[in-house]
Amino acid sequence: MIRLLIADDQEIVRQGLSVILKHEPEIQVIGAAANGQDAIDLTARLKPDVVLMDLQMPVLNGIQATRAITTQSPQTRVVVLTTYASDDWVFDAIRAGASGYLLKDSDSAEIARAVRGVVAGETWIDPAIAGRVLAEFNRLAASHSAATAPDLPPVAPLTEREIAVLQHLANGKTNREIAETLFLSEGTVKNYVSTILGKLQANDRTHAAILALKRGLARLE
Repeated sequence: MIRLLIADDQEIVRQGLSVILKHEPEIQVIGAAANGQDAIDLTARLKPDVVLMDLQMPVLNGIQATRAITTQSPQTRVVVLTTYASDDWVFDAIRAGASGYLLKDSDSAEIARAVRGVVAGETWIDPAIAGRVLAEFNRLAASHSAATAPDLPPVAPLTEREIAVLQHLANGKTNREIAETLFLSEGTVKNYVSTILGKLQANDRTHAAILALKRGLARLE
């Protein structure tokens, strides 16, 4: 059972999400926070698997709360659910450690898929903003050219198959999509991803994608 904490300053939103998600199999809503500090405190006490995080909240905003949660409780994944599609909010959330970013017009099935996806180690970006995220990663890859590569710590070499998986991972594909593309089982892909994270010394899939771009191990398509 996936333990979920909802953080939003609007009571009607908290209640609505709770009602919607309690009918989703394998998801249990264990609490709700009305501001960023409450989200941090409840995460430390309840130890949820996922926090569904609004951005615009009092006391501490969602970016600040996300940064604190991913630092203090690294086992907890944060999925941002917000009305903000602006580049600054998106990239600040990703830099703060969010594993997913959804807009509030997402339907309940998409929210549930995102929650399950981040628990499985995937990164979930709303299709409406995915293009801008990929463009920013391209810009970052260009700015970290081969000249910066020697400054990166050495890593264990990747096999040809691991590089192929990493290429698809860097382009935001899920384990299932990678498995279908490479004609592998989903379990095999999951094992490859775990090995890749270890070799790159990456915290999660997003971190691995950025490191792969910096090292020239993958390119965005």
